Amino acid sequence: MFLDIIFMVLLAYSFGFLYYGLYRNISARVHGRYGPSIAQSFYDSIKLFLKDKTTSFGWMFYGGFIIMATGAITTLIFIPFLKNSTHLIGVSQYGNLILVLYLMVLGPLGNAIGIGSSGNPFGVMGITRGLTRLMGLELPFYIASIGIMVANNTADINQIMINQAQTYNAISHPLLFIGAFISFLGFMGKSPFDVVGAPQEVYSGPATEFSGKFFALAISQSAIFSFAKLLLMVNLFFGGANSLIELIIKTFILFLVAVFVGNVYGRFTTIQSVEFLIRVPTIIALVGLFFI
Repeated sequence: MFLDIIFMVLLAYSFGFLYYGLYRNISARVHGRYGPSIAQSFYDSIKLFLKDKTTSFGWMFYGGFIIMATGAITTLIFIPFLKNSTHLIGVSQYGNLILVLYLMVLGPLGNAIGIGSSGNPFGVMGITRGLTRLMGLELPFYIASIGIMVANNTADINQIMINQAQTYNAISHPLLFIGAFISFLGFMGKSPFDVVGAPQEVYSGPATEFSGKFFALAISQSAIFSFAKLLLMVNLFFGGANSLIELIIKTFILFLVAVFVGNVYGRFTTIQSVEFLIRVPTIIALVGLFFI
């Protein structure tokens, strides 16, 4: 099990940075320019881990990073990569979708604790925006998840994947999928919900005080967490995967859709984000839940 967990984290780390590199390249081409190397983000993370920090704000600052990384990794290891498999399942047999939804909140809260202790106004603004947006993001995603659990009569993610042998939940329960997918765009930090680190408004938001190993840990947990969210969406709405190749294909297609949506729509303000999330995907998910 220990080796399984290590391999899962390494895969999520690698594919998370690979997808982020593709995101930077695709966005650059949309804007009529050339982006950096696809592997540049991965190289940057390795380089930053070898550098020393330049800022420190005490144990609360350290604790925030530990909670961020713990939230990303524990979320990942409770989500099976493959269905009906004895490999790449981590400790998913000891948890379920309810636990995963709980663990997903640890990362943002750790971010808030760490950055809040720095006192940097840009960081505090980013955290305030992030936690405000988080309330709007959670509501439709939780409602859609409840609908999926009710429809499948289980909270076990592996069983939910198995139950989609004939029809994907995205097809049989389209309203739940639409509600969850809009929230998913926000969870991935893509436009129009990327208000947390908007560089034109709050410099870099929570990342303002990141440097050296702290910055490396922050972007690494973000890469792992992003892949975990892609994995969860594939498992809940697209039947999971029987092989690693199938998993990569499904997560990559979902990732591309998120990238293209993010390059088409302009950024919402914080209030616009929350109002939109409550009015549109929440209502859609509620209607889907009603039919369930």
